[in-house]
Amino acid sequence: MTAAVSRWREPSILPGFGLALGITVTALSLIVLIPLAGLFIKAASAGPADIWAVATSPRTLAALKLSFLGALFAAAVNAVFGLILAWVLVRYDFPGRRLIDAAVDLPFALPTAVAGIALAAIYAPNGWIGGLLAPYDIKVAYTPLGVMVALIFIGLPFVVRTIQPVLEELPADIEEAAALLGASRWRTVFTVLLPPVLPALLTGFVLAFARAVGEYGSVIFIAGNVPMVSEIAPLLIVIRLEQFDYAGAAVVATIMLLLSFALILLVNLIQASARRRFGDV
Repeated sequence: MTAAVSRWREPSILPGFGLALGITVTALSLIVLIPLAGLFIKAASAGPADIWAVATSPRTLAALKLSFLGALFAAAVNAVFGLILAWVLVRYDFPGRRLIDAAVDLPFALPTAVAGIALAAIYAPNGWIGGLLAPYDIKVAYTPLGVMVALIFIGLPFVVRTIQPVLEELPADIEEAAALLGASRWRTVFTVLLPPVLPALLTGFVLAFARAVGEYGSVIFIAGNVPMVSEIAPLLIVIRLEQFDYAGAAVVATIMLLLSFALILLVNLIQASARRRFGDV
């Protein structure tokens, strides 16, 4: 016991550990822990019967299904095309590369409401892209497909910017060595290039999913917001708040929080397993 206390009190090479730890815990408590505790307390105030009624109502289940499945689909699409885009930006030099590289960050800087209005105008039946799809009876705006388009738009930069630094540090010599040893292009991709990039790819997937599952501003303008069809869970929370049903809104928010935490924890466990297997890049 004495040895453990002496090791705890042993001065660090970097001074100020106590002060830094105190500031960290205080900031974490004020910004994250206390608000989340308030959310759980408010949700619990509804009572078990009301909590079950709100959680199992068809409208709540439909909104949660669209939000989470749409976010998972958008994150998966961004993982594939974000990897390809990051690879092109890192490995190839072509006219307009800097412009495309800068355009990747537009969803970061663009207000979400502006993005939603722009997407709705483009994919509406009389829009540039929606007009081309209308003869084939393909509707994007005001449908669940429009929700996924908006989620893909806002999540792509997270994947690209997470993978890009890893690809920049990955030497091109390993690709040439694999080709000289007779590996095909697909085998080079899956056995040489993908393993060291996989942890960063999973990180980008998690970030894109976390942003998409709670997205509100860019979705409501293109979703149509039809209950049981194209209504997302964040919008349902806002509707309950406008109806002064604060406990019901807290219940829906708590369910979203728990589901998001479980999914992110699962992906983080997979990411940790990938890091142990392939090593940090």
